[in-house]
Amino acid sequence: MLARRHKVPRLALGFVVLLAGACAHSSHVTFSGDPKFGKTAEEDYKAGEDELEGHHYDIASKFFEHVRLKYPFSKYAALADLAIADVKFKSGHYIEAADAYQQFTKLHPNHDEAGYAAYQVGASHLKEAPSNFFILPPAEEKDLTQVREAVKALDAFLKKYPTSKYRPDAEKELAQGRSLLTAHEWYVIDFYRKRNRWPGVAARLEALIKDYPGDPREPEALYDLAEAYLKLDERFRAQQALQQLIVRYPGDKERPRAERLLASLR
Repeated sequence: MLARRHKVPRLALGFVVLLAGACAHSSHVTFSGDPKFGKTAEEDYKAGEDELEGHHYDIASKFFEHVRLKYPFSKYAALADLAIADVKFKSGHYIEAADAYQQFTKLHPNHDEAGYAAYQVGASHLKEAPSNFFILPPAEEKDLTQVREAVKALDAFLKKYPTSKYRPDAEKELAQGRSLLTAHEWYVIDFYRKRNRWPGVAARLEALIKDYPGDPREPEALYDLAEAYLKLDERFRAQQALQQLIVRYPGDKERPRAERLLASLR
């Protein structure tokens, strides 16, 4: 006859499961969840890396902050500064991450990871771009500050670190940011045009051409700018816009109608 199995009370069983989970959670923390600091900066920094890799952001931050404060002259102090920025980025606090990466580039301009930090400034700002960009409220009411900051930071990164391994990603994200900003400009241009607010149309088109040279829609912008000038009875400026289009984009689909309109103004 088989011996009877002793049943473990449900409450006790739950405690055992929780205990096992706590132990499996991390070897770098106590049962109560406090970090178990080591004896060296390297040991604590690597513990922080492990926690970051495991998505335990609060514990990771505690290890990195400990390294910064206890070992300020160690090489790991600078790395901890950067890791804290990574924690903010990976936990979704992108604006704080951008500030932290920017601070790292200022404090450690010659560090081996300065290029990475500079790239992450732009990447962090771009993460805050409006996700519902083409949904109400109207585009002119949307806050595009973070997108503009991203474009500024990524452009600066590419100029300062042209051979960086992060260049392809930076170029892709810069194009994405510029696309959002130009889409916003076209939205506002159409908003003004539908209401016959031609000074606003002309001003926005001028800014679009000036701020985003070489944009795929620049020929269209030049043609529309000429039409806006005509609405404002500025024939000479309309002619200039059409001439720019014809000279700079001889093979563009806008050229034939630009030539026809220019001929009609002579």
